[in-house]
Amino acid sequence: MTSLKPANPDPYAALRYPEFRYWLGANSFATLAGRALAVTLGYQIYELTKDPLALGVLGLIEAIPSISLALFGGHIADRYNRHRIVLLTRAVSCLSALAFAWISTSFQAQGLFVLYAIVFVAGLARGMGDPAASAFEAQIVPRALYINAATWGGSIGQVTAIVGPALGGFVYAWFGVTNTYLMIAGLFALAVVCILFISPKPMPPLEKHESIWQSISIGVRFVFREQILVGAMALDLFAVLFGGAVALLPVFASEILKVGPSGLGMLAAAPSVGAFLSMVWATRFPPIKRAGKILLGVVGGFGVAIIVFALSKNFYLSLFALALSGFLDGISMVIRSTILRLYSPEHLRGRIAAVNWIFIGSSNEIGAFESGFAAKLLGTIPSVVLGGIATLLIVGITAFASSKLRNMNLDAPIPIESPAQVGT
Repeated sequence: MTSLKPANPDPYAALRYPEFRYWLGANSFATLAGRALAVTLGYQIYELTKDPLALGVLGLIEAIPSISLALFGGHIADRYNRHRIVLLTRAVSCLSALAFAWISTSFQAQGLFVLYAIVFVAGLARGMGDPAASAFEAQIVPRALYINAATWGGSIGQVTAIVGPALGGFVYAWFGVTNTYLMIAGLFALAVVCILFISPKPMPPLEKHESIWQSISIGVRFVFREQILVGAMALDLFAVLFGGAVALLPVFASEILKVGPSGLGMLAAAPSVGAFLSMVWATRFPPIKRAGKILLGVVGGFGVAIIVFALSKNFYLSLFALALSGFLDGISMVIRSTILRLYSPEHLRGRIAAVNWIFIGSSNEIGAFESGFAAKLLGTIPSVVLGGIATLLIVGITAFASSKLRNMNLDAPIPIESPAQVGT
C-alpha cells in the first residue's frame, strides 16, 4: 500500500534529483522542438493548400503509425532497455526535422506526399518511444514524489510549450521555413544530449513463457479493469477529440482573426501560458483532495472556454479563452499524470503507458482530423462550438458512469498488485 500524502512538503523535492533535472532538460528541448514543428508544418501546409482538411490529414497521418505501434511499443518498453529506446526514437525525431528542412528547399519538386511520408515516419518513432519514455520517467524519482515530479514536469513543459509555438512562428516569419526546420533539428539534438547524462534503469523481472499477445492483453485488461484509469483516459480522449481547436488555429489566424504566422504562434502558445500558471499553483497546492470532482469540473470548464474562443472575433479575447482552456487543462494534466503513475505496477508501466498513449493519440491526432473534417463540412466556427458542447456532454456522462473516478481522492491508500495478481 502507498499513500500520496507527502512525508516532506518541500515543493522542490523532485528537483533535488540531478537525473530528474536532466530529464526535464530533455523534455524541454523536445517540447520546444515539437511545438515549433507543429506550428511550422501546420502553417506551411495551410499556406500552400488553403484547405482545413489538409490540416486534419496531417494529424491523421501521424496518428495512424503512432497509435498502431503503441501497444507493441509498450510491450517492448517492459522488456528492453527503456533508456536506449528513448535515445533512438528522439534521434529519429531529429533526423525527421532535417528531412523537413531538405524538402522545404524545393517543396514544389518534392510534393506534399513526401512531407506526409516524413510525418508518417516520425509517427512510427512516437509509437515506439512514448510508452518507453513514460515508463522510464517513473523510475527517475521515488514513488512518494510522483505528484511533485508530475507538477514540475508539467510546469517546465508548459514554459517550453509557450515558447515553442511562438518561436516557430517568429522564426518562420523572419528567417523562412528551412531555417525553422534546422533550428528544430538542433533542439531535438540537445534533447538527445540530455538523455545521455541519465543512467539506464533496471528492468522489472520478465514473465517467462509469455507471448507478445499475452503480454499486450495483460496490460490492456489491467487498464480496463481499473475504473479510475480507464475513466480518466476516456475523459481526456473524448474531451480533446471533440473539444480541441488546436488543429484549426491556422484557419483562425489566417481567415478569422487575420493575424498571420506571428499571431498563430501566440495563439498556439496561449493554452500553455494558462497551463503553466495552473501548474505553478499546483506545486504549492496539489489537487489531492476531491481530485475526481476537480478533474470533472476543469474538463467541463475547458469545454466552455473552447466555445468562447470559437465565437470570438477579437484577437485578445481569443488569447484569453485559449489561456483559460490551458489553465483548466493543466490541472487536469497533473491529476491524470499522477493517476497514471500511482495506478501502474512497475512491471506493467510500459504497457499501461501504451494504452494511455492510444487514448492521447486518438484525442490529439485523430481529433485534428475530426476538427478538419468537421470544419470542411460545417464551417470552422460552428464545428468548434459543437465540439465544446460535446465536451460538456462527455463530462456529464463520465460523472454519471464512473463513481470511483467522481469520488477519487489521491491521498487514499492504493494497493500495489504483484505480477501474479495482475495476470489473473
